[in-house]
Amino acid sequence: MANHTILLVEDEVHLHDTLKLNLGIEGYEVTSAYDGPEALKQIENAAFDLIILDIMLPGIDGFSITEMVRLKNNQTPILILSAKNTTANKVQGLKIGADDYMTKPFNLEELLLRVSKLIQKTNRTIQVAPNDIYIFSGNTFNFNSLEAIAFSGEKIMLTKKEAMLLKLLIDNKNKVVSREHILQYVWGYNVFPNTRTIDNFILNFRKYFEKDARHPAHFISIRGVGYKFQD
Repeated sequence: MANHTILLVEDEVHLHDTLKLNLGIEGYEVTSAYDGPEALKQIENAAFDLIILDIMLPGIDGFSITEMVRLKNNQTPILILSAKNTTANKVQGLKIGADDYMTKPFNLEELLLRVSKLIQKTNRTIQVAPNDIYIFSGNTFNFNSLEAIAFSGEKIMLTKKEAMLLKLLIDNKNKVVSREHILQYVWGYNVFPNTRTIDNFILNFRKYFEKDARHPAHFISIRGVGYKFQD
């Protein structure tokens, strides 16, 4: 576990110090930020294995930071901490790209367990075998380099989550994969599937890899259930 790096963004000094101490005891290297602008500066200048992010921050709130990070295709796992415990707030956080969401006050042991699971999950997803290449209908996916070359010749850099979703669908070729399974596998949480996050990923896949995106032959929607890949 040693040497995994965490950016801790929390403006409540007592809680920040407590979390930093306990994360350090667990063997993590912790970088601190106490407001939104400082958090963005740290994210811009360094790579982290996990971001622990409070919502109510001076300068820029945690939701805005999450959106900015994801817009730059930075797929570092984000664990949101929030005093807002409504379902709507939780769904909003997950919908804009957070990987997990905990409400204050929280159990410290549970937080440490979630931190460990998020980092383990990330490590598993990036440890793909060399030459892990899949070709179909003129499209080439290299899951090792996270690169794809479309039938048109366009080179596309996949995000980790795009690669994970593609791999999941390809590994289950000709089988229907439910939205719930996709959410659990790719994002690591269970939430009622009323978000268009998965739909937007599929629309992008069709735009890049289907010869006729309006009449897809490979990325098939199964109404009310999920999606199926066929080559």
